Amino acid sequence: MWEDSAAAQQVLRERTRLERSIEGYRRIERDLADAVELIELGEVDGDQGIVQEAEANLAALRDEAEKREIESLLSGEADGNDCYLEVHAGAGGTEAQDWAEMLLRMYVRWAEARGYKTEWLEESAGEGAGIKSATVRINGTDAYGWLKTESGVHRLVRISPFDSNARRHTSFASAWVYPVIDDKIEVEVEDKYLRVDTYRSSGAGGQHVNKTDSAVRLTYQPPGNDPVVVACQSERSQHQNRAHAMAMLRARLYELELEKRDAETDAMNATKTEIGWGHQIRSYVLQPYQMVKDLRTGVETGNPASVLDGDIDRFLAAALAQRIKGADAITAEA
Repeated sequence: MWEDSAAAQQVLRERTRLERSIEGYRRIERDLADAVELIELGEVDGDQGIVQEAEANLAALRDEAEKREIESLLSGEADGNDCYLEVHAGAGGTEAQDWAEMLLRMYVRWAEARGYKTEWLEESAGEGAGIKSATVRINGTDAYGWLKTESGVHRLVRISPFDSNARRHTSFASAWVYPVIDDKIEVEVEDKYLRVDTYRSSGAGGQHVNKTDSAVRLTYQPPGNDPVVVACQSERSQHQNRAHAMAMLRARLYELELEKRDAETDAMNATKTEIGWGHQIRSYVLQPYQMVKDLRTGVETGNPASVLDGDIDRFLAAALAQRIKGADAITAEA
C-alpha cells in the first residue's frame, strides 16, 4: 500500500464503495424492522395515524431498495469511475445556447445532491446568453455508471424568453458522457494523427474559466475515423491544460471502444441512439403543457421544474434497468 500509491487509492476507493453498499443495505434492514414494529404497535393501540406513517415509510423503503438493486448492478469495468460530461448547444442561436446551460445546470445540481464534486474544464459562452459548449468532470463513486445512459440529444419545448412575440420554440442540446480512466488502462494515442492547437480562453471568466492564452484543443483522427476533439482551459498553465486534455482524449477513445463492445446490446434493445438531431432521448415540454418524457423507456413526469433542478434519478434507473435487462437477454440467448 505504501509503495504503490495508485494501487492504494484503488483499494481505498473500492473499500469506500463496499462500505457504502453494506451500510445502505443495513439501514434498509433497520428501517424495515422499525416500520413493521410501528405497524404492530399502531394496530394494538388502534392508532391509524401511526400505521399510515409506517406504511409511507415502507413505500419509501421499497423505492430505496429498487434503487440499491439497480446500483448493485453497476458492474461495468468503468462504472465505478468519475466521468467527463460534455454539453453542446444545437442549432438555434441564443435559444439553444440557453437550453444547453439549463441542461448542464440540471446535471450539476444532480451531482451536488449526491455529494459528488464538479470541476469545470472548458466552457464556451453563448453569444447572448447560455453556453455554446462546456465540459465538466464529475467526481464521485459510480458517477460514470449512473450517467452513462445520458449521452444523446435532449429536446426542449417552451415559450421563448428571447422572443418578443412570445412564440413557442423547440430547442436541442446534446450531452456526451465518458469515463475518467486510470493509467492501468492501455489506450494508444499515435502522435502522427494528433493535432494540438492553443488559443485564448473564451469563456465568461470568474470561477470557472481563466482568461489566458493557455487553452489547449486536441484533435485526433486516424485514417478512416471521425475526428475526436477535446479541449481544456481550466488551468493557467498550458502544460497543465494539455495534460488534462490528453486525459480526456484517452477517456473518449476508451468510451468509443466500450461502445463498440456494446453494439450488439444496443442494436437489440435500441437503448442508445446516434447523437444527432432527430435522435433525441428525452423531451422536456414546458408549454403548452408540462411533461418530461424519456423516449427510450417511456418514463415520464408532469413536474419538469423538479427535473431541471436535478431530480433525474427515475430516468437514470429506468435506462440502466433497460440496458441490464437487454444484456441479460443476450447472455441467455447465447
